[in-house]
Amino acid sequence: MKTGLIDVGGGMRGAYGAGVLDRCIDDGVSFDYCVGVSAGSANVASFLAGQLGRNYRYYTEYSFRKEYMSGGELLKHGNYINLEYIYGTLSCQGGEDPLDFEAAAANPAEYKVVATSAKTGKPHYFDVSDMKLNDYGAIKASCCVPVVNRPYYVNGEPYYDGGVSDPIPLENCLNAGCEKVVLILTRPRNFRRIPSKDKYIAALMAPRFPKAAAAMRKRSRVYNLQLDMAEEYAKQGKVLIVAPDDIGEMKTLTRDREVIKDLYAKGYRDGAVIKDYIG
Repeated sequence: MKTGLIDVGGGMRGAYGAGVLDRCIDDGVSFDYCVGVSAGSANVASFLAGQLGRNYRYYTEYSFRKEYMSGGELLKHGNYINLEYIYGTLSCQGGEDPLDFEAAAANPAEYKVVATSAKTGKPHYFDVSDMKLNDYGAIKASCCVPVVNRPYYVNGEPYYDGGVSDPIPLENCLNAGCEKVVLILTRPRNFRRIPSKDKYIAALMAPRFPKAAAAMRKRSRVYNLQLDMAEEYAKQGKVLIVAPDDIGEMKTLTRDREVIKDLYAKGYRDGAVIKDYIG
C-alpha cells in the first residue's frame, strides 16, 4: 500500500507540523510519497533526513533573530522573510544547523515541493532532483510569501508560495497512487478561509503578475474545496487529517515563543495516531 504525507505549512504555524513529524521519527513511521507546501516543505526535508528536533530549533530559536525576518530585512533587501539566511546561511554545510541533504536525498520516499509560478499562477511541483547540496532554491520558492517577499527565482523563473495555487495538494498525492494519506493542517479542521485578505494581497500582486494575483483571489475557494474533499476521503479511511484543535490568536508570522512551543508540543501529541493508521 502506497502511503502519502502532506504538510501544508503556514509560516510559524508550521511548528505544529514540525511536532507531528518529530513524533513520526520517534515512532519509526515512514511514507512513500511526501509533499510539502511552504514551511511544510522545509519540515518534510528535515523529516526525510531523520533530523529530529531540527525544525523545532528553527521555529523556537532562529526565527527570533532579526536576520530571519524583520522590518529591517524588508527595508534592506525587499524581503521581510530572509529566505537566503534561513535556507542558505543556516541550512548549508558549514552553517549553524545544516540540512543533511545527502540523507534526505537517499530516503526512498518521493519528495515533492509545491511552489506557484508567478507568471502562470499554476502550481509547480519540484522534486529532489531539482535540488542539490547547498542549493535549496525549490524550498525557498515554496516559502516565498507574496507581498512580504519578492518572488524567488529558480532557473530564471519567478515563484511564490505553493499555498497560493495548491494549498492542500491532496489530488497530487492521490494521482501519484497513494492509497492512504496523512494530511497535516496547521489550523483547526473546521476552519474555512474567507477571501477578503486574499483579495487585498492579490491587488498588490496584480500589476506585475496578474495570473498569480488571479490564483491568490481564488485561494480561499480552492482551500475550502480541497479541505471538503479531504473530509470526504477521511470518512472513507483514505485520509487521516491531523490538525490542532485550537491555535488561539496564532497568525502566519506570529512570533511568541511560548505559543510556538505549545503548538509544537500539541503536534507531537496529536501525531501519535499516525503509527496505527499507517500500520
